[in-house]
Amino acid sequence: MSSSDTDHQAGDGHDHASEKAGADAHAHGGVFGSNTEVIFALASGAALALGFGLEQLAPGVPVWLALALYVVAYGFGGFFTVREAFENLRNKRFEIDTLMLVAAAGAAALGAWAEGALLLFLFSIGHALENYAMGRAKRAIEALADLTPRTAHVRRGDKVVEVPVEAVNVGDTVVVRPNERLPADGFVVVGATSINQAPVTGESMPVDKQPVPDAAAARARPAQIGSASIVFAGTINGAGSIEIETTRKSTDTTLAKVVRMVSEAETQKSPTQRFTDRFERIFVPLVLGLAFVLLFAWVVVDEPFRDSFYRAMAVLVAASPCALAIATPSAVLSGVARAARAGVLIKGGAPLENLGSLNAIAFDKTGTLTEGRPRITDIVPLGGASETDVLMTAVAVERLSDHPLAEAIVRDGVERLKGAAIPAASELKSLTGKGVTAQLERATILIGKPEMFGVDGVAPLGKEAEAAVTRLRLEGRTLMVVRRGERDLGVIGLLDTPRAAARTTLEALRALGVSRMIMISGDHQKAAQAIASQVGLSEAWGDLMPEDKVEAIKRLRAEGKIAMVGDGVNDAPAMATATVGIAMGAAGSDVALETADVALMSDDLAQLPFAVGLSRRTRGIILQNLVVSLGVVAFLVPATIFGLGIGPAVAMHEGSTLLVVFNALRLLGYRDPTRRAGSLDRVAAAADPEPKGKTS
Repeated sequence: MSSSDTDHQAGDGHDHASEKAGADAHAHGGVFGSNTEVIFALASGAALALGFGLEQLAPGVPVWLALALYVVAYGFGGFFTVREAFENLRNKRFEIDTLMLVAAAGAAALGAWAEGALLLFLFSIGHALENYAMGRAKRAIEALADLTPRTAHVRRGDKVVEVPVEAVNVGDTVVVRPNERLPADGFVVVGATSINQAPVTGESMPVDKQPVPDAAAARARPAQIGSASIVFAGTINGAGSIEIETTRKSTDTTLAKVVRMVSEAETQKSPTQRFTDRFERIFVPLVLGLAFVLLFAWVVVDEPFRDSFYRAMAVLVAASPCALAIATPSAVLSGVARAARAGVLIKGGAPLENLGSLNAIAFDKTGTLTEGRPRITDIVPLGGASETDVLMTAVAVERLSDHPLAEAIVRDGVERLKGAAIPAASELKSLTGKGVTAQLERATILIGKPEMFGVDGVAPLGKEAEAAVTRLRLEGRTLMVVRRGERDLGVIGLLDTPRAAARTTLEALRALGVSRMIMISGDHQKAAQAIASQVGLSEAWGDLMPEDKVEAIKRLRAEGKIAMVGDGVNDAPAMATATVGIAMGAAGSDVALETADVALMSDDLAQLPFAVGLSRRTRGIILQNLVVSLGVVAFLVPATIFGLGIGPAVAMHEGSTLLVVFNALRLLGYRDPTRRAGSLDRVAAAADPEPKGKTS
């Protein structure tokens, strides 16, 4: 499989390192709970120290007493190691736990009880600390699941009753008091407030919320609800009391999906993990072969068999690729957890690494680099029609569509018509990427791009319409032509406003090393170029149908890795074609959450430099970890062959494993250097199990 084929691959299941990092951190309970492994390791060390002290400093003490203490050290130090070794052997895996037991048993057989006890003590304490460190990264993810309250206040008739969140049904009205966490996703129907959405979207400032104008309309068309009325489970209400109508069960909320997807992301292998897997499949058999050969060193070298056996065991311990196995998963887990805390969902190691190594990004125009709220700027009536005729026809048809341009025509058109009665259209049909047709007062209405006319059996535009189109395009307008029957009724010009953060975001991406950025759009080339120049882009590709966007991404990907940033819905095919697909505003879109490799939960373009910067930092830490893990093995193997003992080898081996894990944990404290410190982090209340005041 080529590299380009594997770049976008989701991964191929669990690997031992991620299983070990995930499962062991929670499976090692016992009489002392989650601290049992650490306590057993410390008890092993205490017995070892006492036994060694008696043996060296109190020669009159019976030999059996020191030996008994060493056996106790073996028991405590090897308790969890024996459990894991048997589990590995039962699953036909031969790993470091088994090697350590063999080496410790060999040391005991040779009478080196102190050294064997030291080996088990160092391994057990290192393993316990490793599990604790990896547990920190996992707890950062699991903390998200604790943000949703366990109960909700639901209106039942004239009463408000407290019920478990699992009992809240779609359509229920939930009362949310000031300073409470919201128990469900939904929309505001009563009251106004400001809500801290940081736990879900990463926004650092509270967002004002207003009730929907028409609850019945919102219920019928939930996709059309404005962001000012949508609320999410796990977010924190401000000073106002509100009532929300729920739109999802507790198991299907946006926060629940994020937690589930982040947990699944741990198991997705990155390109580096796949490389280390291939390396280990070759390296481990070579090490076992070397150890077997060293068992017979006494045949060639004048030394007793016990020395040859000891050396072989030391080489096995030294060459075990423990640090290598955990080097990448620990960094991926920490990076994914850090991103999730900032409202960025990264679905595994592959997109995390790829986003950190690419230097080209393609942006969709509408709703990505622009506000996605175009407004009518020009109405050009044709053939004796009036502006009212054009608007009446356009609004009647476009109110049946959910396209952003249709919404703009309806919104601004209704305002301009000032309450005039609008006729009802029917039989709407969408011509993807071109426009729509419908029936209005027994006439066929066509509304769409100028390119829709003159092709596929549609009559071309008249000269007057062509002249209007040419003039408005020179001004960078997005155009919709309205035709009634055979008559060109008028041309509507719209203009979308670039996002305020677009230019600064693109500058931040350039500072991070993204050298090429392209805007791709279905708009006319002149309109696309006008927006591109305003946001600081030199490349703009216009006149692209959805299938043309896919081909454009394929051409760009042939030149190297490419990310595609869009809304995750209309751009889903192009995003799936890119090395990394990035969706904006994913908190309000199930489709975006499912289709994107990276989802920016808020509709904030400024989160993109954070995601790219974190990915680059993660990739750098992965490379550091690989250098450390391979470097230690490269040093220890020849060192143990030439006489380095098992104790120092284990100490360096476990030390390197802890070093790569703690190095990876630094990602949990990552801050975006391109923005003011803390601007993308959660506010303190979002990280607390409970906000101030009572929660429902």
